[in-house]
Amino acid sequence: MSDVIPALEPEPVVAASLFGDRIDLARAFTNDLARRGEELGLIGPLELPRLWSRHIINSVLVAPLLRPGRVGDIGSGAGLPGLVLAIARPDVQLVLIEPMERRVDWLVSEANELGLDNVEVIRARAEEAPQETLDQVTARAVSALSKLIPITAPLLRRGGELIFMKGSRVDEEIEAAQKVIRKFHLSSPEVLVLGEGIAPESTRVFRATVD
Repeated sequence: MSDVIPALEPEPVVAASLFGDRIDLARAFTNDLARRGEELGLIGPLELPRLWSRHIINSVLVAPLLRPGRVGDIGSGAGLPGLVLAIARPDVQLVLIEPMERRVDWLVSEANELGLDNVEVIRARAEEAPQETLDQVTARAVSALSKLIPITAPLLRRGGELIFMKGSRVDEEIEAAQKVIRKFHLSSPEVLVLGEGIAPESTRVFRATVD
């Protein structure tokens, strides 16, 4: 049977350099998500023509920001960015935290299918996950910073980092979250723009350290 999925966006040239020798795993994950994502409610019906550029490449751009240790991904859903980061960074232990059973089943089965032994899946909301056990926390399209920081900062060990993928209004979110930024002792908050000039779409990241 052919692996070609007609509606799926062709793989961008930059994908091979971003994933390196893990590109075949990235292709397998992308194809699995393309085949089953809409059926399982993981992606919308309009996402296939932009699955690589909007989701896979967008997620892997964050991989260089990770450091060896335990990295939690809040609201992992389809595995964006959690499974993508686990593929790109086999030296990092990804802890995927997701409350919905159907999505948890997908994450577990996909991690097993791809042979990702650096993935742990926890069925829980962020508020229910073990505190002070993670070195970094990621999240993508979860909620505004004013709501996201209070439920994620407690998960980090002292000196841990929040690494949140955000949209074009991230500066407004930071302004609205000043009170919680102070309350949770975040230092060095910054916005990084990743992938400019090399990726189909750039990725904005809010990064801060929990002191």
